[in-house]
Amino acid sequence: MSTRSLNRSLHKASQAKNDEFYTQLGDIANELRHYRDQLSGKVILCNCDDPFESNFFKYFAANFNTLGLKKLIATSYQKSPIVGGQLSLLDIEGLKPEGREPYVVEINEVPDMNSDGAISLDDVEHLLKHNKNIAMPLKGGGDFRSKECIELLKKADIVVTNPPFSLFREYVAQLIEHNKKFLIIGSKNAITYKEIFKLIKENKLWLGYGFAAGNAFFKIPAEKAREFAAGVYDSKTGLVKFRNVGWFTNLYVDKSEDPITPYLTYEQGRKKGLYPKYDNYDAIEVSKVAEIPSDYKGVMGVPITFLDKWAPESGIEIVKFRKGDDDKDLAFTRERERVQPYFRILIRYRRANRSH
Repeated sequence: MSTRSLNRSLHKASQAKNDEFYTQLGDIANELRHYRDQLSGKVILCNCDDPFESNFFKYFAANFNTLGLKKLIATSYQKSPIVGGQLSLLDIEGLKPEGREPYVVEINEVPDMNSDGAISLDDVEHLLKHNKNIAMPLKGGGDFRSKECIELLKKADIVVTNPPFSLFREYVAQLIEHNKKFLIIGSKNAITYKEIFKLIKENKLWLGYGFAAGNAFFKIPAEKAREFAAGVYDSKTGLVKFRNVGWFTNLYVDKSEDPITPYLTYEQGRKKGLYPKYDNYDAIEVSKVAEIPSDYKGVMGVPITFLDKWAPESGIEIVKFRKGDDDKDLAFTRERERVQPYFRILIRYRRANRSH
């Protein structure tokens, strides 16, 4: 199935406010391994995640001591449609009636309760059963915008979650307002939102490590499957697949292991027929990230996949997104044909040795 079809499916889900995407544990573990030092001693908040179903909660609870966390807080945003998927807590009297009420769980410690020499979810379940931690319903329904959830946000050092795609702008705005560190999943289409791109341009938000080249798989309720195009949903696994998804963060990201490595100079590229000038902006078109010239001092238009490799300390600054001086999409003329390349980010080197 084409990337464009995948994007349409994800956009359709967002428009319909179908936000029931459950992140896979392996994807969470693969991303979080890069931030271990930044998590130590911190209060982690997983809001928009049912603590009884979420793989985010499962990861942090099972690795509470290994990561050296100070506290773990998890809240459910809405009634969970996949009850019992992670923790078998439905037998705890009064804790989660019918398994569907929005709840908050706070964990301050995870000792080896069953004395088996290892920390696991069995130990977490034992804590919850014996009230060693706080587990209580949320009066405001668990909405991240509710007063009680904002108070929980204020307690947190770092927020890690998969927020509702349909509320992504509002969710990020709240994190920025409260000056929180975060690592969250969102559609890469969010890069094109003016509110999100402004944060990227101001070095307040960037992409994490995962999902850059591969597929992202999410669990969804079976009854939602009909809303997705054929080839996106796998009925055997219950997983829906998207390419256009990424991790958004303001934690430190080290892209030095996979940096932007130009191999062409501007003149070498020109001899190959590359780098036409835009008609409506003083910049050159660079159609592939690999073809970014090593020595061009001016502004360059690059694909949004550039952000997969970019970090604020990379020596490249972001100028603007997509539009020329006439406030229309960037365009250049090639052999009398006017070309409008799909979504371009305008960038330039902070330092360069020569100009053209």
